[in-house]
Amino acid sequence: MEEGKKGRERERSGLSASLASGAIALVFLIIGYEVALFLHRAAVTRLEANRDSPDTVYVVDPDIARKVLGEASADDGWPSETPDAAAEGKRPFAVRRKSQHSVQAKSFLDKVSPRKVESFRFNPNTVSVEDLQRLGFSEKQAESIDHYRQKGGRFRRKADFAKSYVVSDSVYKRLEPYIDIPRLDINKADSAEFTTLPGIGKFFAVKMVEHREELHGYSSVEQLLDIWHFDEEKLSGIRDLIKCSAPEPYPLWSLPETELRKHPYIKESAHGIVLYRDNQPRELWSLEGLHRAGVISDGQFRQLSLCRIGGG
Repeated sequence: MEEGKKGRERERSGLSASLASGAIALVFLIIGYEVALFLHRAAVTRLEANRDSPDTVYVVDPDIARKVLGEASADDGWPSETPDAAAEGKRPFAVRRKSQHSVQAKSFLDKVSPRKVESFRFNPNTVSVEDLQRLGFSEKQAESIDHYRQKGGRFRRKADFAKSYVVSDSVYKRLEPYIDIPRLDINKADSAEFTTLPGIGKFFAVKMVEHREELHGYSSVEQLLDIWHFDEEKLSGIRDLIKCSAPEPYPLWSLPETELRKHPYIKESAHGIVLYRDNQPRELWSLEGLHRAGVISDGQFRQLSLCRIGGG
C-alpha cells in the first residue's frame, strides 16, 4: 500500500513538472514571437524613414525663389516658410527635396506596408492589374483576374465578378456599387463582340450585323426578333446587356425604288411608296399617310413605326 501511494505521488510530481515545462516553453514562444514582430516593425519603420541617398538641400536667393517657386507647399517637401517671408528677412530661402527609395526597397515596402484600399468606378473587363491592387486585391489576386481575361474570360454582369474565387463576399459588397460594365451597343458592335453575349454564337452574330445593315441601323432592340429563330427567350437573356443608340434616320422619302426594296419592312411596297411620293404633296408624306392610302399594311406600319424615319 505504502509503495503504491509513493508511486502515485511520483507520477503526480512528474506530471506537474511536465506541465510547468510546457507552460514555460509556451511563455518563451509567445515572447519570441512578440520580439520578432517588434523587430520586423522596427525594421520596416526604419526603412520607411530612411532614404537610399541623402536629401538634397538647395539654398536659393529669396528673389529667385519668389519668382520660380511661388507658393510653398509643405506636402511637396517645401519648408513651412514661404519665399516672401524669407525675403522680408533678407535671408536665403532653403528648399529640401527628399530622395526616393531604391526600386528594391520600394518593392519590399509595398509588400509589407499596409496598403491603402480605394473604391472607384471600374470595368472588371478592362481595369489594369495596378488599379485592381488599388481596389484592395493582392498582386497575386489581381494577376489571377487578369489571367482569366487573357484566356478569353469575360465578366458580363456584376454577379459574374462576384463568382471569381479571388473576390470575397466582403470585397464584392464594397465594390458592387462601383462596378461599371458598359452595355453592348447593337448599332456599333461587330460580329466578334456579339459573340461575347450569352447564347449568341457566330451564326446569330453574323445575322445581327446583316439585319442592322438592311435596316440602316437598329431603332429598337425588339427588331432583333425579326431574325430567323431569334425568339423572345434569346432576347430576354441579353436584354440587360445591350443598348440601342439612335441610328441615322432612314431616308424613306428620298431613296430610289431599287434601294427601298432592300429594306426588310418595305420590299414589295417600294413601288407604291415612290408613286405616293410622286402624287402627294410633301406635307402629306408620313407613315400614317402611306397606311391610309393602303400602300403599306398594318404589319408594315407597326414595323416601320419602330424605325427612325427621316423627314420628307
